[in-house]
Amino acid sequence: MTELEKLNAGLEYDFWDPKVDGLKIHALEWCRKLNAIPMQNTEEREAAIKSLFSSVGENATILPVFNCDNGKNIHVGKNFLTNYNVTILDIAPVCIGDYVMIGPNTLITTVNHPISPLGRRRHLGIAKPVSIGNDVWVGGNVTILPGVSIGNNVVIAAGAVVTKDIPDNCVAGGVPAKVIRNIENDIKEKD
Repeated sequence: MTELEKLNAGLEYDFWDPKVDGLKIHALEWCRKLNAIPMQNTEEREAAIKSLFSSVGENATILPVFNCDNGKNIHVGKNFLTNYNVTILDIAPVCIGDYVMIGPNTLITTVNHPISPLGRRRHLGIAKPVSIGNDVWVGGNVTILPGVSIGNNVVIAAGAVVTKDIPDNCVAGGVPAKVIRNIENDIKEKD
């Protein structure tokens, strides 16, 4: 198997492989273009987001500076908002629902590396997808780790490190993040 095939199969892969690295180089160029477009140029920014991401719902807003590893592994729903300095390391898919707000300085990562120093010297990575439901508010300075699934109607408190799945209808926080309390889902009608 090629390193890209290993990556796509969820196996350990060499992240310095030219084809794997090529995904990042493409994303860096598109992120640079997006970050250079003035916020007032709404239509131009929306077009750049649609060129960078695989799928985008209506009313997507991404404040600068935004960075990602691939772009084409990112899927966002309608009324998506990222605040300043958000990074999504989307070596594996990152699927984000509708009405999601992501606070400043947040990192969502799908890539991990071996504990073994030999594995790290071999430039090995392993990727696991991240899923975020509808009506989620991710506070500032949050880190969401590979393989995590966050349910619907969730608030992730500022500074949290999300290492495990978070169920629907709750506030989670801490390091590692844990459910702090349940919250009501007061959405009555379907959008």
